[in-house]
Order: sequence, then C-alpha cells, then structure tokens
Amino acid sequence: MIVLRDGDVLRAYVNACPHQYLPLDYRGDMLLSADGLRLLCTAHGASFDKSTGSVVAGAECGLDAVPIMQQGDHIVIAPDRFHVRSLTGIRSQP
Repeated sequence: MIVLRDGDVLRAYVNACPHQYLPLDYRGDMLLSADGLRLLCTAHGASFDKSTGSVVAGAECGLDAVPIMQQGDHIVIAPDRFHVRSLTGIRSQP
C-alpha cells in the first residue's frame, strides 16, 4: 500500500501498477514525478494522478484506492462505510 499526503489530505492506493501488476517501486523508490503531481511505475513508466489515482499515461486503468482514516497518530484501513470519503481523501490531523 502507498500512503501519501496531498496538501492536508491523506490518500492511499494499492501498490500495484494495473499494467503488469508489479509494485510501483519494483525498480526504484522514485515514485513521484519531478513536479510532484503524478505517481510513477518504476517498471515501465506508467503515470497516475496522485490526487485521484486515475491513469495519465501507460496503463489501461487507474490505481485502486484504499479507504483509510486517521485515528490519533495512526492511519488505518477504514470500514466500508467510509469508502466514498476515502476516495476524495481525508484531512490529516496535525
């Protein structure tokens, strides 16, 4: 799973490129584009919008979102009833 901060919002995605289902960090740990807007697959260069998981280039579909929520200092996978909220992100707590 990949968890990232997008401003004050936390987002999570399954760490698997839908093109070949390899981990995005299969060949390196540089997962963000230079402009910080896209997640990159290190195996073959597919790119995904970091805010939505939608494919930008190089794959047939986007990343699978993981519903998460913050509980105190912990980030946990959220129950199903929070799934819609997780797709739009959650506000992180300072």
